[in-house]
Order: sequence, then structure tokens, then C-alpha cells
Amino acid sequence: MDTPGTLRTRVGKYELGRQLGEGTFAKVKFAKNIETGLSVAIKILDKQKIFKDKLVDQIKREISTLKLVKHPNVVQLYEIMASKSKIYFVLEYVPGGELFSRIATKGKLKENEARKYFQQLINAVDFCHSRGVYHRDLKPENLLLDGQNNLKVSDFGLSALPQHLRDDGLLYTTCGTPNYVAPEVIIHKGYDGAKADIWSCGVILFVLMAGYLPFDDSNLMNLYRKIHRANLRFPPWFSSGARKLINRILNPNPKLRISMSQIKQDSWFKKGYKLPFVEENSGTLEDVNAVFNEANEEHLISKVKEKRASRPAFLNAFELISLSKGLDLSGLFEEQTEVKEELHFTSKYPASEIISKIEETAKPLGFNVQKQDYKMRLQGTETGRKGPLSVATEVFEVAPSLYMVEVRKAAGDTLEYQHFYQNFAKGLKDIVWKNDIELENDHSSEVVPSLLSSQ
Repeated sequence: MDTPGTLRTRVGKYELGRQLGEGTFAKVKFAKNIETGLSVAIKILDKQKIFKDKLVDQIKREISTLKLVKHPNVVQLYEIMASKSKIYFVLEYVPGGELFSRIATKGKLKENEARKYFQQLINAVDFCHSRGVYHRDLKPENLLLDGQNNLKVSDFGLSALPQHLRDDGLLYTTCGTPNYVAPEVIIHKGYDGAKADIWSCGVILFVLMAGYLPFDDSNLMNLYRKIHRANLRFPPWFSSGARKLINRILNPNPKLRISMSQIKQDSWFKKGYKLPFVEENSGTLEDVNAVFNEANEEHLISKVKEKRASRPAFLNAFELISLSKGLDLSGLFEEQTEVKEELHFTSKYPASEIISKIEETAKPLGFNVQKQDYKMRLQGTETGRKGPLSVATEVFEVAPSLYMVEVRKAAGDTLEYQHFYQNFAKGLKDIVWKNDIELENDHSSEVVPSLLSSQ
């Protein structure tokens, strides 16, 4: 039941909840289908910003791609809605976060686990290629994990479709993340989209097994030279089968690089391989242009604004369950060791004191604090690898005198966020709710905010 004095925003048949992420042109919010109870993620794009920055073609391309690619290892697009000012992507809710976060906190993966993710990645990318879709920005940050620990490819904003091929059947736009980009893409000549994606998959496999990049340098030109030479140095724990496959994938000559069908025939790859079940795609591209139709009406949104909060938003049982491991709430507030991009801890302190403590902790760490009701934005003052680090926090009421605090990376580098959270958590330990066992052990161990796993 909603807290008195608040209104829930509803878009079509979806009731919007907490914010999951934020970018330059879009926000992503958790939502619930009020007819079926299905959890979804809704990506909300601002049309004015899209037109201003001339991104209409890119958005149309992303919609077209998601409609063409229906695969168990690709984040699914359920539907598209639009008003006069906004576009809404209703997407599959993937609670496990980025694969990158797992590597950043745990380091390298065991070979069998890395192979499983690589198999799922190849299944997804090969299916995309069969539909004429080339991702062009494959990296661990764009690979998500669902509640069953299965990989989901996301972020098709830089993808290419058959109509983007020139008469020679090649692509010419240089795009992607430098460390994962194929050498032929860098030299500004025509390249085969499939071969370029395969190279990126090979880099990802190396990262999963090694815990670091095969080609890295702070100087971009030096990095490009390393990529062109493709002089691989394998850690000693790589098996001979993995080394052979990666060498065949990371061949700087795209004509000699292994193909998807050859990867699937490789003996190392085939170990424990499971062929995914793919449903027949009945989607059409007829409504791709409709989202930019000026005739779209605002009645799609039944409650646009929330009243100013006199107390934190109440987190209902459905939203609480969506944050936990399935439907088992027994481990809801157990301490976790993995630092994810979205973290939670609980406190029995008054909400106003929690807000004050967060502000008091963040400022000495070099963050400016912006507050609105029980939401806070911590904005880093230093420019990091991917711009200033920005952290969003919000206080939710779980039960009388029990609050849950969400801490989420809004912008910036994931590794820098990991470092921030370790220091941030130490400053908040006094307000964190502890169970009886933790209280008994409190004198001998340092207690930091318990993390609520979103897997």
C-alpha cells in the first residue's frame, strides 16, 4: 500500500518504481505490469534531447535491432510506448547486474564458468548475425546476468543493420570501446561486422579467464599498436585448449580469423555446450517510426507527478521480493561480499539521521551533495576515467522504524565506484542495522553496510 501523501506514476499498464540507472539521454526504472505482475525495466528517453543531439536514427536502429533479435541470451524488448515528450522501452528486467562488476570484485573466473558465459555470448551474437545485426560494442559492461546467472547481451545503441552495409557488403563507421575493438575497425577501412564482433568476443573470453585485458595502455596510440600486433601473453592457468581458441579468434587478419561456425566446432568450446531454445520471432518493424509521431497523446501517463514526500517512499512487498534471491526472503539482509553497482543496506535510525550521515560521510570523500526529499545525488568533484563519478542514493521505508537505503552508481567508472563504496561503507557502519549474531561479534570485527544481493 502506498504511503499517504504520495502518488505512483503509471505508464500504460506499468506502475513505475525505483530508478535502476541513468544516462545522458535516458533513465531506467523498475516497473510492474499491473495486469500480470511481471517485473520489467522501463527505459525512458527524452524526445527533445534526442532531436537536439540528432539521435533519431540511432534510437530507431536500437528499436529495430531489439525487435529483430528475440533470443534467451539477449535482453528482450516487450513493447514500445510513446507520448509527445517521451519514448518508453519496456525491457526484460535483469537483476544480476553487469558481468563486469563480477570480474571487478572477484577477479578472474574459473575456466568452466568463463566457458559457460562465453558459450552463451557466442549463441547470442551468432543469432544476431543470422538476423543481419552486428553489435559493434561488445564488452563485459554490456553483458548482464539474470536471476539464474545466465548471460544477457544488452545495449544495441551502436549496432548495425543490413541497410548500413555499403555496396561492398562492409561497414565503415569506427565505433566501440578501444580495448575491445578489432584492428581492422581502427584503421578506418571497410570491415566485416561479424568478424569484428568475433574479435570482441575473444577479448571478453580472455578478460573472463585472466581478470585483466589482453591489450591495454594509457596511451591510445600505443594501445592501437598492441592491438594490431596482437602479441598475446597468456597467464599460466590458461588451458592449452583455451589458448588455441583465443589465438584463432584474436588473429589481427580478419580473413584468417576463426568464424562463428568454427568456434562452435572447437573442442574446448563444445565441452558442456547446451544449444538454446529460440522461439520463432513474429515481431514487425512497422511501429519503429511511430514513436516519433507528433500525434502521440499524453494520456498514456495516468499520474505524472509525485507529491512532495513527507516521509520516505514505502517499498512494497513486490518490490522487496524483486531485490531478493527469488522468493526466499530469509537471506534478505545477510551480508554480501561482492560490491555491485546497485547496493542496499538497512537501518533502524530515523530517515533524517540516515540522510545526514550519508552527507557527512560523502563530503570528505570529495563529493558534492544534492538532496530532494529522501533522494540524494553524490557528485564527484574529480574527473575520473569516464568523467566524474556520480552516485544516487534513496531511503525507502520497509516497515515501521526500519529503512532500506539504496546506493547506486549513476555515472562514471565501475572500478572507481568499487573503491568509493569501500570507503563510503566504513563511514556508515554506525547506522547499519545489525542482527543478534552480528551484535555478539561486533567487538571483534568491523561491520560495514550489509549488501542486499539483487541476483
